[in-house]
Amino acid sequence: MSRRREEPIQAPEISWIEVSPGAPYFQTDRGESWTPIGQNDAITWPDLEGLFRRRGLEGVERYLANLAAHGVTCLRLMLEYAQDRNRYLERRVGEFHPPMVQLWDDLFALCARHGLRILLTPFDTFWTWLKWKRHPYNRANGGPSRRRTEMLTCRKTREAIVRRLLFATERWGGGGALFAWDLWNEIHPAYGGGDPGCFAEFIAELSEPLRRREIELYGRAHPQTVSIFGPLLLECPGAVEPVLRHPALDFHSIHLYEQGTIDHPRNTVEAALAVGRLIREAMSEVPPERPFLDSEHGPIHLYKDHHRTLPEPFDDEYFRHMQWAHLASGGAGGGMRWPNRHPHCLTSGMREAQKRLADFLPLIDWPRFRRRNLTHEIEVRGRGCVGIACGDEAQAVAWVLRVDRLDRKGRVRRDAKPVEASLTIPGLGAGRYRVTPWDTVEGRCLGCFEVGHPEAGTLTVTLPPLRTDMAVAVRRMAD
Repeated sequence: MSRRREEPIQAPEISWIEVSPGAPYFQTDRGESWTPIGQNDAITWPDLEGLFRRRGLEGVERYLANLAAHGVTCLRLMLEYAQDRNRYLERRVGEFHPPMVQLWDDLFALCARHGLRILLTPFDTFWTWLKWKRHPYNRANGGPSRRRTEMLTCRKTREAIVRRLLFATERWGGGGALFAWDLWNEIHPAYGGGDPGCFAEFIAELSEPLRRREIELYGRAHPQTVSIFGPLLLECPGAVEPVLRHPALDFHSIHLYEQGTIDHPRNTVEAALAVGRLIREAMSEVPPERPFLDSEHGPIHLYKDHHRTLPEPFDDEYFRHMQWAHLASGGAGGGMRWPNRHPHCLTSGMREAQKRLADFLPLIDWPRFRRRNLTHEIEVRGRGCVGIACGDEAQAVAWVLRVDRLDRKGRVRRDAKPVEASLTIPGLGAGRYRVTPWDTVEGRCLGCFEVGHPEAGTLTVTLPPLRTDMAVAVRRMAD
């Protein structure tokens, strides 16, 4: 796709995304359900590297079209990728690098063309930390910060970050291709002199001027979050309040990198159960009306420290199990994988898993689903079966998994003899319900049926024979 630099890519207007009023999920500004299905991507990774200086726009567009065809709705991206000095958004603070501005012009336009949205964060904080000596925000290079440990507390640095955010929204925030802002990627005390006490003020000082400017320009503002490395919440309880309850934020996000189970998995079951447990624990700290999601997960310790990539069949099942555990726990969508593969690309099996999840979503009325986590409250009967679930008085989502038949490679055996299983869900109101068991591998209904529930309370349903796992959607029918 050869274009002169000044020739813009034509793209349609697409709807904005907002938090559903009264429910911890998302919808379009037209009131239609919208769920973030996607993964982390980067402008230097193989699928998007053709954006820079427009060296391969045709390949980028084919990639985005393929994502949309597999039910992907959202990419999480960083405005710059500081591993490479050619991908700084600002060569000098406040001077925005024209090739990078062109890159983002093109990417936002292409995403809008294919109905994709971007969860955008202003810095690649991992490489900013490691490559600090050459980063433009370093005072030694003319920037505002004397050292990287002052990025959250230095007044001039905060002002520079706000200018970056304002530039971005003035240039790219006028359309619906921008889903939301992750104001700071993996906020950490290390950037604030070791003290999480600066978090609340830092978040407020970024959030307020960005929101005010968007309302001035567009009459509305994109949702905002701040992401955090999940294990830090246990190591640093002082981070819980500002990150998971801050009044300025619209939704909350966490990075699920639990040691052993997720960051260096031995099997595909422990990782999924860890997701269910961690989502439940974190959601207990989040205001109930706000969406919550994992915006990074994956085998980071295995990949980064041991320099190993998971075998594709194992990784596909690990990915699929984790996304269903995330959805059934009450998370918005299936979580957003950091590839941690060589190269940094999701497999075709993972794309198929995303499509299966997307096809399941219409079974639930998400903008009216006031879910609470029910994993400890449900009862699953069936040899070797466990369940993860969430629900309210009219709907429920569950995921039931066999944990008693693993092969030597840590995967659930698909040749195991099926078991009879049932699921008991508390808290449903009286009425008639449609129950849809769902094959998460094939992406198909396993026999939808209706069941009467004359009195409010627990509802027990018999499931089809269970060999590996299945999702279940329960929804009260109209009178």
